[in-house]
Amino acid sequence: MINNGDTAWLLMSAALVMLMTPGLALFYGGMVRRKNVLGTLMHSFSAIAIVSIQWMLVGYSLAFGPDVKGIIGNLDWALLRNVGLLPNPAYAPTVPHLAFMIYQAMFAVITPALISGAFAERMKFSAYVIFVLLWSTLVYDPVAHWVWGVGGWLRYLGVLDFAGGIVVHATSGLSALAAALYIGKRKGAFKEPMPPHNLPMTVIGAGILWFGWFGFNAGSALSAGQLSTLAFVTTHAAAVSATATWILIEWLHRGRPTVFGAATGSIAGLATITPAAGFVGPDSALIIGTLAGAMCYAALNLKPVFGYDDSLDAFGVHGIGGITGTLCVGLFATLALNPAGANGLFLGNARQFYIQLGGVAVVAVYSFLASLVLLKVIDMIAGLRVSEKIEDAGLDISVHGEEGYYL
Repeated sequence: MINNGDTAWLLMSAALVMLMTPGLALFYGGMVRRKNVLGTLMHSFSAIAIVSIQWMLVGYSLAFGPDVKGIIGNLDWALLRNVGLLPNPAYAPTVPHLAFMIYQAMFAVITPALISGAFAERMKFSAYVIFVLLWSTLVYDPVAHWVWGVGGWLRYLGVLDFAGGIVVHATSGLSALAAALYIGKRKGAFKEPMPPHNLPMTVIGAGILWFGWFGFNAGSALSAGQLSTLAFVTTHAAAVSATATWILIEWLHRGRPTVFGAATGSIAGLATITPAAGFVGPDSALIIGTLAGAMCYAALNLKPVFGYDDSLDAFGVHGIGGITGTLCVGLFATLALNPAGANGLFLGNARQFYIQLGGVAVVAVYSFLASLVLLKVIDMIAGLRVSEKIEDAGLDISVHGEEGYYL
């Protein structure tokens, strides 16, 4: 039976999550050099169109459609056939099926956009379009079915992912690492300074992401009530504790707290709480946020040691954050707050921790290897990387024929 309050909340949450992708565009756009700001904005903004069309054509059916041996959905819901205004009780019994579909579409949109941070300033836009289409179909949709789809094999095993620590952040983060390794470093990376060209833009983007994340996590309750309230509060708790932790660590480590660090820390906390938001209490969320700030800060600072150029730290924030948060579900989850979840290790259920570990490991390996194969195929067919001349001139004027600023 349709509940108007639940429907209103889910549609509002879908709008919040949609706003996250333009927010990501600003967050990433401010971090690159001035000559590449439009190319970076285009990665996120174009994904809204590309993935939304793919989702309505086949993506939603592959991810959530009737199960095929736990691996993928069939094509019964392609072109949104049989997806109407009545609820689908298997997923969201109190809202129209179309509302659930469009809410999930916004998750599918932002996930490949997150990957773009790894290859900012050096990938062909034509190659990016092909990559997003293939990656969404061959990585995101199957993993979403494994974890969230009725009949999905990881869901059947008991893997818990409230709002996308595995489905969104582990997939995008490990795919970003694969892309950074395959495409190679930017010209001059680690040898010459490449500071963010517009930190106010990045902070505005972080603020929009934080705002939208309440729809991302609290909306994943799929209803307006106790569970959405819990997820809303735990989301904010982790974000603020991660921000404070990052500021403190950076202050002690480098002698000064930076605005860039504070913004990055907030996103680390938000990514890390995502899988746990509806399974843990605010006290655990504060701890998870602290872990997020410490783990992601360490990951970003180890990047030069390993020598890979993840330009905008997609792996260090989303990959490390998603994995950490997924494992924290296995530590802190409690049935007292969400009977649909499980108790974690700290409440005597070590098995849930091992389930979480196995689930995120499988998805991480699959995402990494599948992305490498896709990148190799696209490179052979169309080429991935712009020429050195274009990289020197900047993607904005060379690829898009525009400049972000006329000064």
